Amino acid sequence: MPPPIILLRHGQSQWNLENRFTGWVDIDLSPNGHEEARRAGVLLNDRGFQFDVAYTSVLKRAIRTCCIVLDTLDQMWIPVIKDWRLNERHYGALAGLNKTETALKYGEAQVLRWRRSYDVRPDSIGRDSAHWEGHDPRYAHVDPRLLPQTECLADTVARVEPFWQNEVVPQLRAGRRILIAAHGNSLRALIKVLENMSNKEVIDLNIPTAQPISLEFDDQCKLKARRYLADPTEIEAAMAAVANQGKAQRP
Repeated sequence: MPPPIILLRHGQSQWNLENRFTGWVDIDLSPNGHEEARRAGVLLNDRGFQFDVAYTSVLKRAIRTCCIVLDTLDQMWIPVIKDWRLNERHYGALAGLNKTETALKYGEAQVLRWRRSYDVRPDSIGRDSAHWEGHDPRYAHVDPRLLPQTECLADTVARVEPFWQNEVVPQLRAGRRILIAAHGNSLRALIKVLENMSNKEVIDLNIPTAQPISLEFDDQCKLKARRYLADPTEIEAAMAAVANQGKAQRP
């Protein structure tokens, strides 16, 4: 039977702290995010987890989280594979906007559709925008036609699913112990695929920062179980905090 895979959303970023849409903007961890990643590493160490290979995105908040966890586990020597397909969902013209202020302007229902619906994209940015990733050298090897100007979750699934099948499943079949440190929406996309969630069910899937998720598989590499390693009460509160980010909080 294959070993469990650990999924980990990055620790709190500076824009998580400021409640801003981030997407592909390369924002670093907040000081609290560093500590969250360290605590995740301690929890994994206490549970006896070790890894043979790690996957992460090309965005520093996920890369740094991965490095902090591996440092805490004294396993910085293992291969770390960075792949743009694990990037967060691209938020298009929403990137950088405060979620609460956006909810006040457009309404909570619209912000919920932008944040959590399966097939609703925010307004896109143009390829002439300074923020379009086609100008970024980290994507120089990627066909520019594949680089998004905005995305919905369905678009994220379309890049995460082949990454899973072509990159991760062969490692899983070989019995390698795998850590995937990525983002809220790329992990939501992956879980939707593995659990065959409906488009409606995935709306309520909220993944808190730096809380390790264990995935257990059968001999055919089909998902048997998904569980958080931390205390359920802690996880419930953390998921509620994620769900509340897009609400129009008034004094």
